[in-house]
Amino acid sequence: MNKFLHKSDLKKQSAKVFLCYSHRDQGAVHTLYSRLKKDGVEVWLDREKLLPGQNWKHEIRGAITRSQIVIVCLSRQFNKQEGYRHEELKIALKKAALLPDEEIFIIPTRLEKCDTPDSLRHLHRVDLFEADGYKKLMQALRKHITLM
Repeated sequence: MNKFLHKSDLKKQSAKVFLCYSHRDQGAVHTLYSRLKKDGVEVWLDREKLLPGQNWKHEIRGAITRSQIVIVCLSRQFNKQEGYRHEELKIALKKAALLPDEEIFIIPTRLEKCDTPDSLRHLHRVDLFEADGYKKLMQALRKHITLM
């Protein structure tokens, strides 16, 4: 192991799922984060992973590019124009453009009934507010990542 690589760096590199969301939805997103963790998914959530003093833009960009899946948590709040989440989405879309068309990288995930951004309309979405929504999300994750 590289003497300059710390244990925390290994954990940072292993996140498989990145959660992109509006901070106004942080309660619902944290519930999703907790449920995914409980079900064995390695999840990167800014509120849990960023440390004081870190360059948050750099860390987020790195987390997105290292992730195997980006879950975009859609809501009426997400669709408003302000916020860094739109930059996160651009980063994810750039990575997705480099992948084969059949590979799942971005999963549009509606937290409530809302519009899907134009940039994601070509992707099939999942609605967490539907009875089988979380089950469908887990099916997609199980198919494309190895759970802990």
